Amino acid sequence: MTPAIAHVVTVGAALAADPEGAAVAAVLARAGILVASRVLVEDDEAALQRALGPDGALTVILAGAGSSAGDVVRRVLSRAVGARLVLNQRMLDALAERFRRIDRPLPRRADRLALLPQGATVWIPGEGEPAWALESGARRFVVLPRDGFGAALEEHLVPLAREYATGRGAVVTRVLRTAGVGAGELEERLAEWIGQPERGVEVTVLPAEAEVWVRLRARGASPEEALRALAPTETAVAAALGADCYGRDAETLELVVGRRLLARGLTLAVAESCTGGLLGHRLTNVPGSSAYFERGVLVYSNRAKQELLGVPDEVLRAHGAVSAACAEAMARGIVERAGAACGLAITGIAGPDGGTPAKPVGTVFVGLALDGAVTSRHLRLAGDRARVKWQSTQVALDMLRRAL
Repeated sequence: MTPAIAHVVTVGAALAADPEGAAVAAVLARAGILVASRVLVEDDEAALQRALGPDGALTVILAGAGSSAGDVVRRVLSRAVGARLVLNQRMLDALAERFRRIDRPLPRRADRLALLPQGATVWIPGEGEPAWALESGARRFVVLPRDGFGAALEEHLVPLAREYATGRGAVVTRVLRTAGVGAGELEERLAEWIGQPERGVEVTVLPAEAEVWVRLRARGASPEEALRALAPTETAVAAALGADCYGRDAETLELVVGRRLLARGLTLAVAESCTGGLLGHRLTNVPGSSAYFERGVLVYSNRAKQELLGVPDEVLRAHGAVSAACAEAMARGIVERAGAACGLAITGIAGPDGGTPAKPVGTVFVGLALDGAVTSRHLRLAGDRARVKWQSTQVALDMLRRAL
């Protein structure tokens, strides 16, 4: 049975990331729909026209409702379905209510914002911006605002996706996330499952940023049937991954670390040099992190390391700020000053300058203080400044995860 297929298109200039597109793709996947593509395009009519899904597919488009991207989407979809742009009174009323809530007058261009292809259905979620949907034969389009679709996903897109998938067959995808292990090693461990479609589950190893994901994909007449087909292989693959597997699907490393800290009733404090606060940012980006995150200290200079963490002068003179001894002293110092049960410290050379033959760019030391013991790791990382910083925090979080 051919599964329901969807495409996700995000429209807008200078896109560095697409969290909204990822959220939409996750919702569609839960409904058993195969997301065949996710693309980012400029707010250009020809580019969007090329990105639209083929006949018989569901295409979800994200664009700024009040921006030039919104105008581009309205014109392109109007031509795609052969419908005139007409003033949609329901959309106009929704816009008027939105501006009333923020105590601002309705802009003069509101009539233009409410122009939609004839036959479009407007979605007004309990919270967030209005969205709209359009059908033409077997083709379906959904247009969501990038700048705040709010409850539109659960209230409107989920029911539409389930209805669209009914009777078409379903695809269920599970992603097992790993850290601290390379793609080559995982492919060797999972050799009996990779490239064996006759087993009923497609297994793929996917390198990600400073980690590796293992994607499992199963098909069935319904999402429930696909899940039943997936379960035995998921159990076996997870066992083969062992402790290197830290989570599933959208679970991040910082989320999993937070759960383990909560389970053990422990608090964490961090001291950062070359990562510039990125480790603390990742930890505190998890809702509820105040229950276990005690504090973070940013210590770039040697003076800061001495004054705020008590790093001994002799350590800095003998080993330098980028050393195992300094990372361990930083971890020990932050634990003592914060009164926390766990301490993480990172010091290194993120680049592009500052390296030496003995300590080239990408040299990083991570210190961990836990249960009265202090350990460290010496890393040689590749990539630009942003990649070195991200990989450093990834290793630090994984060190703590394994220790917990």
